[in-house]
Amino acid sequence: MRHIQRMPGHATCYLLLPMLILLAAPVSAQDRVWISDLSALDRQYMTRQHTSIDDIARRHFGQGFIGQKDRDLELLQRLLDSGLVRPNQTRELQAMGKILGDLLADELGMHWVIYEDKQGRNRALRYRETDNYLFPMTMISRRQEVANRTPVREIYQRAVDAITPHRTPLPFQ
Repeated sequence: MRHIQRMPGHATCYLLLPMLILLAAPVSAQDRVWISDLSALDRQYMTRQHTSIDDIARRHFGQGFIGQKDRDLELLQRLLDSGLVRPNQTRELQAMGKILGDLLADELGMHWVIYEDKQGRNRALRYRETDNYLFPMTMISRRQEVANRTPVREIYQRAVDAITPHRTPLPFQ
């Protein structure tokens, strides 16, 4: 586990909350954030999440999640629109966040980590070894739980837009 002590003005942690993207305020020197790799239990739990939401989609729509962005985003939206996953089903909504996170990781070159601070322990996506994070596990659930019906595709695009300025440009662009 790596311990990171942040100095004011150096935190660029992105939290996607209902209706807007917030840039976290600079963290004081005494606040600590721990970043670690996923444990075997974390990976196992996330695999179960993927399987559970995939099973629901296959049972009701005859198709599962295959890691293809447009198709998978549409399928996530169908789960919500059909009422198969409701706002009080936090576990299923967070499983949808896992699917969303995998798509973001693929597009943005991010990887799953454990992000732990005084607020708790969270699975997050990290861009390379920077202080740029996304928290996709709750991007859908937090919105649904407060009756915010932002389309899944828009949630996805806001996350992409939040990280894109911090990505290393490709040559010849």
